[in-house]
Amino acid sequence: MTINTFSLGGDLTVNRLGFGAMRLAMGTFDGPVRAPETGIKVLRRAVELGVNHIDTAGFYGRGPVQANELIHRALTPYPDGLVIATKVGPLRGPKGLPSEQATPGQLRGLVEADLCSLGLDRLDLVYLRVGGGLIRHLGVSNVDAAQLAEARAIAPVTAVQNRHPGDLGLLAACEKTGIAYVPYFPLGGGVEPLDTDRLGRVAARLGATTAQVAIASLLARSPSVLAIPGTGSLDHLEENLTADLTLTEEALADLRR
Repeated sequence: MTINTFSLGGDLTVNRLGFGAMRLAMGTFDGPVRAPETGIKVLRRAVELGVNHIDTAGFYGRGPVQANELIHRALTPYPDGLVIATKVGPLRGPKGLPSEQATPGQLRGLVEADLCSLGLDRLDLVYLRVGGGLIRHLGVSNVDAAQLAEARAIAPVTAVQNRHPGDLGLLAACEKTGIAYVPYFPLGGGVEPLDTDRLGRVAARLGATTAQVAIASLLARSPSVLAIPGTGSLDHLEENLTADLTLTEEALADLRR
């Protein structure tokens, strides 16, 4: 896998193609729970394929199957250089969905819960602002350019995690200041369906799959973009991570018309 890297906060070098842990426990938040043994196999294979940036959260999971605990079981002792990012703020509601929001006073407890479930002394990157030495770098999520500027006036920001990189002004601000831009649902996530017709035409010309072209297109937007496609399937993991794909200017133009 030939993927260039990004330096998070100037001291954590990660491959720009990482792994999102949301689908380890279940395909969707309200979908059936997956077998934990499958998630463990997916995580170990992801690291074998060169992943050194895993994005997770304490609310990824249901009942006994929790993403953080799968990461802990699969990967400890953690390999040198593995960066684990988590996020705090959303809380599970009565139906088990992340439909509620933590108060400022609850954030430290959520960070400590992530530390415990992951078996870590310090988290590499946490989205939202907390303090107290339990984390290395701060990130913000679902923000616009003005909110990013406001956050940076309070504390250094290492990463932005939004749904997609459609806000070109925000993406440019991140690139200018060395902040990582980490779109969640890089393959649609069932929320924003991919333009499979357009992706499929380019994929057919290149001998690739639509998912591989979608990931390559995302990474081509900016050197600050990190992709974190998630899956609970070994086959999909191999598809997402093993393509050595560089899009031509013609292909990019076709995708962005």
